[in-house]
Amino acid sequence: MTIKDAFPGQPFTRADFEKAEKVLLRDGRLFNAVVTRVTLAGRTWTVKDFSTRPFFVRPFGRFLLARELKAAHYVADIDGFAAEAFRLDENAVALTFIPGKTLADLPREEVTPAFLICLEELIKSMHRAGIVHLDIRSNGNVLMRPDKTPAVIDFQSALATAGMPAWLKKSLEALDMSGAYKKWKIFQPDAMGEKREAELTRINRWRRLWPFKGYFGLPRRK
Repeated sequence: MTIKDAFPGQPFTRADFEKAEKVLLRDGRLFNAVVTRVTLAGRTWTVKDFSTRPFFVRPFGRFLLARELKAAHYVADIDGFAAEAFRLDENAVALTFIPGKTLADLPREEVTPAFLICLEELIKSMHRAGIVHLDIRSNGNVLMRPDKTPAVIDFQSALATAGMPAWLKKSLEALDMSGAYKKWKIFQPDAMGEKREAELTRINRWRRLWPFKGYFGLPRRK
């Protein structure tokens, strides 16, 4: 099944989007999309748009958007990820909006052990579907939905693991899972357990060798 097969049709056009009332979610920096929320065709969507970025950024943006759509295809049937996605035009994609608060915006006591266990299971489901996210360590990419269950957003760094050497796939999946363990360390350190703590320490040890943080080695905007 192709991405086109998975997400047939286009619920709205660029012209519809431009005329609609939008809520800015994130402006980002030069090499990030402008992210907005919009309600059209009876649905609420997250739109990632590079059209206002300089001409030399837009090809890079199209590359990131293609990765986002590919990942969306793999995980669309899993509760906790965007259920639909489509290319608005060459410089933008729209994905089902997932309501909730990022972990970056939540007090420590709201992120319970039960929530973190569910997050681990969600990550495992994503891996079984053949995707590694590679940016779960960011608290801004994990949501707590109104029903207190987790969701994961922002797949611009994601990779499909089909065809990867087994050692590389295992390493990248471990890196993803360390994002969950990092959240245990932040929000529920006393309930984390020795096994999770040891695995987080192990991954952090080899992760220090990775030279890139954010895009092009630049720190993320806070």
